[in-house]
Amino acid sequence: MTTQRLEAYYGLPSEVRFCRKCVISNQRPSSTIEFKSTTEQKKHSIEFDENDICSACRYHDEKELGIDWQKREDTLLRLLDKFRSKDGGYDVVVPGSGGKDSAYTSHVLKYKYGMNPLTVTWAPHLYTDIGWKNFQNWMHVGGHDNLLYTPNGKLHRLMTKLAFHNLLHPFQPFIIGQKIVGPAIAAKYGIKLVMYGENQAEYGNKVDENNIPTMNEEFFTVEDPMQMRFGGVTMQEIIDQYGFKFHDFAPYIPPNPTELKEKGVEMHYLGYYLKWDPQECYYYAAEHTGFEANPERTEGSYSKYSSIDDKIDPFHYFTTWIKFGIGRATYDADQEIRNGKITREEGVALVKKYDSEFPKKYFKEFLDYIDTSEEDFWKTVDKYRSPHLWGKDENGEWKMRHNVFGEGLDD
Repeated sequence: MTTQRLEAYYGLPSEVRFCRKCVISNQRPSSTIEFKSTTEQKKHSIEFDENDICSACRYHDEKELGIDWQKREDTLLRLLDKFRSKDGGYDVVVPGSGGKDSAYTSHVLKYKYGMNPLTVTWAPHLYTDIGWKNFQNWMHVGGHDNLLYTPNGKLHRLMTKLAFHNLLHPFQPFIIGQKIVGPAIAAKYGIKLVMYGENQAEYGNKVDENNIPTMNEEFFTVEDPMQMRFGGVTMQEIIDQYGFKFHDFAPYIPPNPTELKEKGVEMHYLGYYLKWDPQECYYYAAEHTGFEANPERTEGSYSKYSSIDDKIDPFHYFTTWIKFGIGRATYDADQEIRNGKITREEGVALVKKYDSEFPKKYFKEFLDYIDTSEEDFWKTVDKYRSPHLWGKDENGEWKMRHNVFGEGLDD
């Protein structure tokens, strides 16, 4: 076992530690999508205490024992009454794809609490068959109105390609648009409440961030849109080099926080008010909105119901495994361990079996989408392996230095 301190990319801790309750490591980055800096220096957000318990597990303990959920629901009712439509118009925007979380959120708001939601979808890069079916069922079985927003495909492909090659983060442009579309539509249509599902902070940001019911407005603060960075390249550079116009980027420019405040738009997390459990959301969505799980196991994991609408999804999780040593099975097992669906021992075994699985099913379509050869794909991937996470074994094959099951190169 080596004691050499190796370089750590992305601002990550050089010492790899694993939570004793779940299977997450201290390499988990912030869920913040950064489009303002020159590099994708991730804000390291997950914290481990002196007993090697991660902040996500500590917050889950707080969810179980320290929160009065009836009081939280009473607060939700008062919030909804504040925004409830008096004339039958839309009174809440629910961004989502018709997956389990957005299907649950919109259905509960409409049929339990009597709101009139407008669901809004930022289109996936490439719909899967089950993703398109669930999207249709969201309206036709779940009973919702929807706006499907599809950005300029030529530009979106280019930015996805740039994000893959320059950041190894092919989902960056999609996540930016996905985060913006709800508040932007709310402001445009005069709807004052936007309701998201869970706050991603509960999966590993600082515990205190979960005690804030509203979205951080810092994301929407942009001084000069031309200096926004997509795939590590500024909007100005993309315009100069590729012939796009400023108006092509309109869907990616956040609404100004001052404008949102002037229009009275508030952005809340339903998971602050109602106790959030992804698997229970799945059961609810399947019963009430026609949501269906994948007929086969999702590559890179053992699950069938999470993030299944986009053919690019598997490569997002593959790149997090390369950059942070955290793959799709780890993300799935973490929350299921905390929610009592599986034991930690089962989670460790599932991570060992599936986290490193390469997503082959849509590989050719992904390469075509980002106009990249297989050779260049692997050259790019290898460039982003942080030395403190990866090394080569005696056969010259890449291997993780540390993993939760204790069989890494340096374990």
